[in-house]
Order: sequence, then C-alpha cells, then structure tokens
Amino acid sequence: MTIAPGEKLPDATLKTMTDDGAANVSTGDFFAGKKVVLFGVPGAFTPTCSMNHLPGFLENHDAILAKGADAIAVVSVNDVFVMNAWSKSAGNDGKITFLADGSADFAKAVGLDNDLSKAGMGTRYKRFSMIVDDGVVKTLNIEETPGKAEISGAARILEQL
Repeated sequence: MTIAPGEKLPDATLKTMTDDGAANVSTGDFFAGKKVVLFGVPGAFTPTCSMNHLPGFLENHDAILAKGADAIAVVSVNDVFVMNAWSKSAGNDGKITFLADGSADFAKAVGLDNDLSKAGMGTRYKRFSMIVDDGVVKTLNIEETPGKAEISGAARILEQL
C-alpha cells in the first residue's frame, strides 16, 4: 500500500556518503523537526533522472529553500557509492542529500517500489516527489508516465510549498 499524505514515514535506514565515508541515515532522525522535499528516482545515471528530474531540483534549490523547505533529498535503489558518484557528476556541491536504498527496503515500506525485473533492472522506485514535514507526508506526487518528470518535478513542488 502506498503511503499517503497525513501518514508518518516508516523507520528505515538509508545510506549517504560523508567526508568520513559511508554512513547510515535513520529516516526518523533525518526528517525529524524539518520540512524536507524528498524525490525518488528509478536509478542514478539513467536518462530521465539525470537529464530532467535531478537538474530541476538543483536549479531550483534556492527557490525551494526560500519557500520554507529546510532540505532537499533524493533517494534511489542504488548503493551509496553509485549515489555519491552521481552527486559528484551532477555538480551537486552539497545542495541535495543523496540517499541510497540499496535493498529497496524503504521503497517497499512506503509502497513506492516498482518491479522492473522484466527490463533487467530489478526493484526500483516509482518516480515521485513529496514534501515531508517533521516525518509526516504532506504532499505526494507520483509520476504515471515513464520517461517523464513533470508531476514529480521541482516546478510542481514549488507550487505546493
């Protein structure tokens, strides 16, 4: 069952890269007491994710924070090393927190997992964006059309903040 606005995010452990190496990130800690824009992508370095979805959030970083968000994060079913390489290649410079959900545990817990096994990609995220306030989902945008990042893009989030 897909998480819905008004529901609290489940506890899960994701990973991110720090100056000291890979580190665990508890969703309970990461989202506590903050308004966070979270978006999920099927995969790092994939065409729509790299050319359409991520760039919108990077370009609109300052505008999103100016509208009240405390942080922006992206999550994908990739390992922390791939997510770190994607962050660097995108010129992220610390604007967005890149979260790795290597085993898709969080994707499954929030019901945003997508079985792409027939395409040889295993379990991935549905493309989505959400606003999370103190761990509670306020808005949820799920992209229905493959290869698109409109419903879940930065422009939509800016309208919702």
